[in-house]
Parts: sequence; C-alpha cells; structure tokens
Amino acid sequence: MSPDAPPNSADTPWPVRTLSLKLADWIHRLGQVWVEGQLTQINARPGTRTAFLTLRDPAADLSLSVTCDPNLLRRSEVPLTEGSRVIVYGRPSFYTGRGTLSLRITDIRPVGIGQLLARIERIKQLLAAEGLFDARRKQALPFLPHTVGLISGRASAAQRDVVAVATARWSTVRFRVCEAPVQGPTAVPAIVDQLALLDADPQVEVIIIARGGGSVEDLLPFSDETLLRAVGACRTPVISAIGHEPDNPLLDLVADVRAATPTDAAKRVVPDVAAERSAIESLRDRNAHALRNWVGRELRTVEGLRARPVLARPQRLIDEQRAVIDRFRADVRRAVGHHLTVEEHRHAQLAARLATLGPAQTLARGYAVVQRLDDAAPHAVSSTEQLPPGARVRIRVADGAVGARVESAETPNSEGTSS
Repeated sequence: MSPDAPPNSADTPWPVRTLSLKLADWIHRLGQVWVEGQLTQINARPGTRTAFLTLRDPAADLSLSVTCDPNLLRRSEVPLTEGSRVIVYGRPSFYTGRGTLSLRITDIRPVGIGQLLARIERIKQLLAAEGLFDARRKQALPFLPHTVGLISGRASAAQRDVVAVATARWSTVRFRVCEAPVQGPTAVPAIVDQLALLDADPQVEVIIIARGGGSVEDLLPFSDETLLRAVGACRTPVISAIGHEPDNPLLDLVADVRAATPTDAAKRVVPDVAAERSAIESLRDRNAHALRNWVGRELRTVEGLRARPVLARPQRLIDEQRAVIDRFRADVRRAVGHHLTVEEHRHAQLAARLATLGPAQTLARGYAVVQRLDDAAPHAVSSTEQLPPGARVRIRVADGAVGARVESAETPNSEGTSS
C-alpha cells in the first residue's frame, strides 16, 4: 500500500489479500534460521522435485510444514526416518493463496547421540532446579492396590510380563491396560493422554509405565519434558519400568518408584502371596515363641516370689515376733523377780532391824510395859509419879498381859513392894 493510504479502521478495513501480503512481508524479513525438531512425516515421492516434511516440537503440540529438495534427504549420512531428531536451515515462507506457513530448507542435519544426551542433560538440570526429582515429592505405593493402571505398547512383551508376574504373585489383582506407542513422534502425546485417563480413574491406585528397553533414540519419549511434567503432576503413584539399565531415562527420576524392568515393577506393585503367607507363619511362630518365653519368665518370677520365706511361711514373721515378745516377757519377769527378791531381802533386813529395836525383843528379855487404864485414854507410863495408889494398870509381858491395881510405889531410894 502507498504511504498515502488511509489508516486501518472500521471504516477502512483491509481486504484479506492486504493482510496476507503484510504477513508474508514480515515473515520474509526473518531471513534464514536454524530450527531443531522431530520428523513426524516424510513424503518424498520418486520423480517429484519437492519433498514434504512435518517438523514437530517434542516439548509442545506444535508442528511446521517443511519443503526441500529430495536429494537433500538422500544425501544425509544417517538415514532419516519418522521420529528422527534433526536441525534444519531454511527460510520461512507465507503462501498468501492458502494462508499457510512453510519452511523451505537448504540444509538438514541429524542430531547425534551426544547432542541428544546434552539436550536431555539440560532438561534434567531444569527439572532438578524446579524440584521435580525431590524425594519428598515421592508417593508411597499402596500395599495391595485394588486396580493397577498399565501403559505399554500394544501386545508388547513388557505388558505380558507385568500382567503375568503380578497375577502369579497375587491372583486377584486387576489391571486397566492402556496401550500407546512407546517410541516415535506420537508416543509422548499418546502416553500423556493415557496417563491423564488413568489418573482420573478413582479405582486405579498405582500406574505403571512399561517398555522393554531399547536404544537411546527409542527411549527419547521417556525423557520428554512434557511427559515428565505430566508424571510429576499425577496424584496417583507412578512406577517407571522402562527396563534399560545403561542409560536411564529421566522418567526414572520423576516417577515415584523406579523399577529396573517390567518384571521388577510387577514384583513391586503387588506382594507375593506365598511370601506373605510365609511371613505370617513366621510372625505367628515368633509371637508364639515370644509368648511362651514371656509366660515362662512370669512363671519363674511367680515361683521365685512364692519361694521367698515371707510367702512360703507367712506365719514365720509372727513366730519370730512372738519369740521376741516371749523373750522380752521373760526378761521383764526376770527383772521384776530379781527386783522383788532384792526388795524382800531388804524388807527382811529392815524387819530384823526393826524387831531388834522394837519392844517385843525388850519384853522377851524380861521387861514389861505398864499402861494406866483409868485415865481418859490408856497410855504407857514411864514414872512412878504417874501411878498413884489405887490406879488401875495393864502390865504387858512377852507372852501376854495382866491387869493390876497399884497399892504402893517405890523408888530406887525407898523400900516397899508393889502389886
């Protein structure tokens, strides 16, 4: 359009041809570019002067039409087939008549193993930085899942191995098998779709992605970023069973459990009924043995307690205390008897002294005690002055007493008798 053309607006819209020409002009300005992708379709008919290819982005659901000289494909050092990773050099073109975008290439180079491994390493570092390989994200497998989801190739040996081994180990296990391509350009979209289908099924408790190994190129889908992110987002535990030991695909790092082979995955997903029964019998034997040992120890403890003197002869303590009491009682009796003996001896001594000093001994030697009886109160007299003539007296001698009346009194200086 000329510079004087009116601006685009609702009143002055562009016709389709104008928009197509402007798009073609902008795309043609891009010039020659290098592009990496995966071949998904090759159409090079004999006798034609143009080969038609489809170049797909492995990490996204995008593709681009590519055209080239058929001799360019024939001159490749490595045969190019569907699924090959390539780098192409060409100019993008927009065909205004059909409104399509195409890439006309003049160079095509297969991506070597080293380049593939470097690409896988870059994806590995990216996902590791995002934490998709973190062990804390791993989910534990159920002990005995109700239904096992299985993604594998159609009628593949990996599928047969998983089902046969798991069924032999636990006959009631159920499988929901989803078949999908496990290599080539259509593998990743198909596996992602089947994975989403199984993850949405509430009866599926664990998912196995199985393949029986292969070359590095064959295993590229299992290191695809799209598939890895889909596995990382699964709510159902996922087992990676690719069966390729030398070069582990990145799926082994993202999956919750990595199995060395499909057979190993079958062994991990369900327990072995024979082994479980053997383990139960072993546990029963161990429990019975432990119980017998415990009962034996308790019986020995009870026997030891019963053998103790305090329980074997509970009256022994009473007998011992009774003996102590009897000993104390004998000691008390002996002490009291000794004390009584001492006091009796002392009393006898005092009685003897008292008898010696008392009037009885004096009377026994011929003396007498004279008591006057006619006074108000009888009393002993000690002087003749207390005995006037005619006084009534009582004379007490050693063997008795007699009554008498005083007729006269004598003093040591006078004569006379008394009666």
